[in-house]
Amino acid sequence: MLYVKAPAKINLTLDVLHKREDGYHEVEMIMTTVDLADRIGLTATAGEIRIDSADRFVPSDARNLAYQAAQLLKDTYQVKQGVAITIDKQIPVAAGLAGGSSDAAATLKGLNQLWQLNLSEDELAHLGAQIGSDVSFCVYGGTALAKGRGEKIRHLPSPPSCWVILAKPSIGVSTAEVYGGFNPEKAVHPDTQGMIRAIETGNYTDMCALLGNSLESVTLDMHAEVAQIKEQMKKFGADAVLMSGSGPTVFGLVEQELRIPRIYNGLRGFCDEVYAVRLLGDRQPLA
Repeated sequence: MLYVKAPAKINLTLDVLHKREDGYHEVEMIMTTVDLADRIGLTATAGEIRIDSADRFVPSDARNLAYQAAQLLKDTYQVKQGVAITIDKQIPVAAGLAGGSSDAAATLKGLNQLWQLNLSEDELAHLGAQIGSDVSFCVYGGTALAKGRGEKIRHLPSPPSCWVILAKPSIGVSTAEVYGGFNPEKAVHPDTQGMIRAIETGNYTDMCALLGNSLESVTLDMHAEVAQIKEQMKKFGADAVLMSGSGPTVFGLVEQELRIPRIYNGLRGFCDEVYAVRLLGDRQPLA
């Protein structure tokens, strides 16, 4: 069996610019990977695609993005082999952390090796864009500015090193509903270029000050639990706090490791799913 890591991502910025003619929203966002990852196991089969996961929230059919990734490669390159895909789920489901997209990207990278397709990272990222908006970024990993639907990628250096506290309330958030409730005239638009400068100069203070997400206010209006977690995370001592993606996961940046236990233990009183991880920031090698 071939194993591939599928790391989660957070949004340091997420700016929604306008709705496009194709129905999608034009976005501009800076994403970076964190050291919380699903583990994808790939075993060649005679011809079928099969998904195995102990997590009851992970679909085992064509709704699963990893399944779609395998099917896309099979169809595009007339691959006769199949694959059994084992998903060891560590990233919360429907959390704004691109868990499903990262699983799809890991599947593309792993099958490229297992099926000996010899595709480049750019070719895999191009295929990934057909599956979902975040899959292209997840193929590359690291830190990047993403535009368009999220498929136009410009690589950035790793951000200043720090800890990341992730807290996901026990609710689901519909990305479609959040975008549906988005009002561009009322939205706060983050300073994307300022964030790029903070990352390029390694300025942790500026990075914290420039965190921003145009969708955050929409989700906070819909779900009071998310606003509560934000407030508690600030109170317990995180340097900066933001919702990732369309939510509901909230993350806090923390420079001093000594602060982690207080924040982590404090948040455990408000929600079950709390993680303390490091920023990965750098791109991982192609499987």
